[in-house]
Amino acid sequence: MGANGDMKKVDKQTALEGGFFNFFKGLVSEFKRITWASKEHTKKATIAVIVFCAIYVVIVGVIDFGFNSLAKIIMK
Repeated sequence: MGANGDMKKVDKQTALEGGFFNFFKGLVSEFKRITWASKEHTKKATIAVIVFCAIYVVIVGVIDFGFNSLAKIIMK
């Protein structure tokens, strides 16, 4: 049990030694490893999302209109 307690102290000490600035150094190095999408691919993906959303809005609007009309007919 004593060895386990010593291990916790060492882990806490190394975490404190890593510190705030080392976190951001690691963050910057990870950002450099990212392969970002090209501008053209991003444009195509954005257009696809906008088109999908527009189609979805139209479908939901038609269904809403249909249920609204059906409810008015039933309530008469």
